[in-house]
Amino acid sequence: MAQKLEVGTIVMRMKEWVGVPHCQGLEPEPCFGKWSVVRVPDAFALDSTIHEAGGNFFFMATEVKAMYFGFLREEKTQGALSRILTKVDRQHFNGLEVTKIAVRRFLGVPYVTVSGHSRHMQQSCILDSFEARRTSQHDAVWARG
Repeated sequence: MAQKLEVGTIVMRMKEWVGVPHCQGLEPEPCFGKWSVVRVPDAFALDSTIHEAGGNFFFMATEVKAMYFGFLREEKTQGALSRILTKVDRQHFNGLEVTKIAVRRFLGVPYVTVSGHSRHMQQSCILDSFEARRTSQHDAVWARG
């Protein structure tokens, strides 16, 4: 991951956008394996771009977190993000928005918590079920070979 992770960063599984028209102006940068960072000013701009292309961009209310002990360091923060993306992947969502990076102390020991919310892009205006999202991801992986 080339750039610094910060609040507002949006990470998507770009190659699995099956059934959603191509979104003009999105320039993803490789991040972790199949995940890419989407370069947009904010989530509202991405939502607008996706709607213009005929898709919908869902925000999941449940917060996903990972933490590590120590001071704020980019490589450790990226490791926390990688753990969060594993959690998001298990739910078969195709995106994540980083919403908080908090540095705290407990009994003098510093720790950092990275938090985010799952995002999901699809064509339908009704969020697909867990099974439908899993099938869609499986089909996309199979189509790529």
